[in-house]
Formats: sequence, C-alpha cells, structure tokens
Amino acid sequence: MTVAVDIEQQLGAFGLRARFASSGRLTALFGPSGSGKSSLISVIAGLTRPDKGRVEVEGRVLVDTEAGIFVPKHKRRIGMVFQEALLFPHMSVAHNLRFGRWFTPPAERYVDMDAVVDLLGIGPLMDRRPGRLSGGEKQRVAIGRALLTSPRLLLMDEPLASLDEARKAEILPYIERLRDETKIPIVYVSHSVAEVARLASDVVMLSEGRVTASGPTADIMQRLDLLPAEERGEGGAVLETTVMRHDAAFGMTVLGSKAGEVRVPRLAVEAGAPVRLRIRARDVMVATVEPKGLSALNVLPGTIIAIEPGEGASVEVHIDCSGVAVVARITRQSRQALELEVGRPVFAVIKTVSFDKANATAGLSGEIHG
Repeated sequence: MTVAVDIEQQLGAFGLRARFASSGRLTALFGPSGSGKSSLISVIAGLTRPDKGRVEVEGRVLVDTEAGIFVPKHKRRIGMVFQEALLFPHMSVAHNLRFGRWFTPPAERYVDMDAVVDLLGIGPLMDRRPGRLSGGEKQRVAIGRALLTSPRLLLMDEPLASLDEARKAEILPYIERLRDETKIPIVYVSHSVAEVARLASDVVMLSEGRVTASGPTADIMQRLDLLPAEERGEGGAVLETTVMRHDAAFGMTVLGSKAGEVRVPRLAVEAGAPVRLRIRARDVMVATVEPKGLSALNVLPGTIIAIEPGEGASVEVHIDCSGVAVVARITRQSRQALELEVGRPVFAVIKTVSFDKANATAGLSGEIHG
C-alpha cells in the first residue's frame, strides 16, 4: 500500500516542494494551516498539475512530468472526503451512496454496498435526506459514497474540521474501522495532534511547503520541536498496548506494553484487544529512585537517551523504557536538581487520570468484504 510523492509546484508566492514515500495504512499529512497539506492533496487527486515531479500509488504512476504522464482525476480511482460532506440535498442517503458507484464500471467494483453501510453504521439513515442528518452522520455518508467508488486510494482532507467535539468523537471510531478493516490506503490531512496520534500509522510533517520529517507515528510524535507551537503540549509518546485485564473494583483497565504495565480509566473493550496509548510529555514526571507513597500508579523504569532544549524554562527528557521511548517535559531547574544526564537510569511516572478518551483508543471489530 505504497504512496510515493516527489513534486514541485509554485502557487503564486507559495512554493510546494514535497517528497515522501509511505506504505502505512493511514498516512497523515500534518502541519499548521498554510503548510501545504491541502495543496499536496490536490496534486495527488489530480485536481492540480505539478510543475515538476512524480506521483505513484500502489505501483501505478499517476504523474511523471519527465515522461509526460498525467492521469486525469476521473481515471485515478481516488475517493475524496472533504471538510464539508457535499451531499446532494435532493437525494436520500441511499441515492447519495449509489451515486458513488455510478462512476466505476461494474467489472471494477470491489466494494459491497451492504458492507459499507454496516461498516459506517448508516443503515437507519438510508431513507433520510441530508437536511435531516447531523454533521457526523453527513460525514459518514460522505465516506461511504467515496468508498463505493471502489477507490485505489482514499484522500481525506480535514474531514473533522467542521465538527464539534461530540461529533468528532462520534465519527473517529468509524475512521478507525476504515483504517483497520479495509485494504484501501488512506492519506489523511489534519492539524490536530490528537487525531494524528490516534489514527495514523505514518506521518508526513509539513511546514511552509516543505516536508520536515516523515515516518512511523510513534517516532514523529516525539519530535516536539517539529509540532506547531499551539500543539506542542499534545506531543509525546505513542504506545501500542494490549488489554490484559480489567479492575472492576477501581474502574480501571490494565494494559500491557513493551515498556511495562499501564493502568488507565476503564475501557469498554475485551481482554486481548489492541489499544493505542498517547502519553503526552507534559503528563510525565521523572524520578531518580522508584517512587513510594505516590498517587500516580504508572511507573515505568528506563534510561535517559537524550535531553533536548525545550521552550522557555523547559527541557525534553527522552527515556528508553525497554525499547519504547517516553518523553518528559520538565524544567531546567528540575533537570539540574535531579542531576539528569544521558545514560542515567530513571523512572517515568504518569498519572492514570491523564489518559482520557482522546489518549487511549481501541479499534472496533469486524470485516468488510469486497
């Protein structure tokens, strides 16, 4: 599921110079407003033609300016989901969905409509028109319509940007299902650390039209220096964990990871389920001896592998916890008082209450069949 881009495009005073390759199930294009995310999506979709370069999806060359190749947008088999659902107001949900199928020859259709309806939970909405849908319901229908084109690639351009927090919480699990249960690669545009950490397998960081970093989400989210200033407080480690057991007496779930056990507020998932955990650097304390008599329940032993300057009075301490890097943002004064140096054994201490719903997420089960 490889998406490879190496393009140059001048848009007035703004220059886009982007090069990356990703084989992740969901690749997030991440950066502040004006960084070039949507411009890059337009190039991949065929809505604009780059001045120079090459775009390849799943081994199929869509653009190669040197070879004179430019596949028109209607022949690229790319599904698009925008900030606004853009549904036809005079059509029912069912007719909006079927409209997506009309653009794909019957012999090339591999997505089953009933499976899509089930995947997105839109069965009860089929007879309604868009005017009677919530924002989250409209976006689910828009995703369904894009899926029913049987795309080779799905592009999602900030699909949650126009939704309030309640509607975002409603639709995020469906995007997780889409990522986990279909074989369609997704390129997802966002400027939210929380969304990217929850959804993305890989991240491409953009700033002022340039790719500043790309790679697995767990690696990129630790690079606090690369995050937009307003989002740096949300950066940190991303852990892939498994539910070991539930503690009914205290309303908690115990997760197992390479770094050790982590206790979080009770999750509504079964034992054995995978859970992605985000540990914000601002939620991590550092101890030089194993803490006793402390309310924080999560204590992960590790070794300092790097100490980097932070903003203002802070430094960022990177701790290797059995092969998993955890980042702590502390003051320079604390670093000096604790005599923290690279190579020193320490303990990363995290409060259980820091793991709210946005920081501990599990996918939904099920399959979609073509």
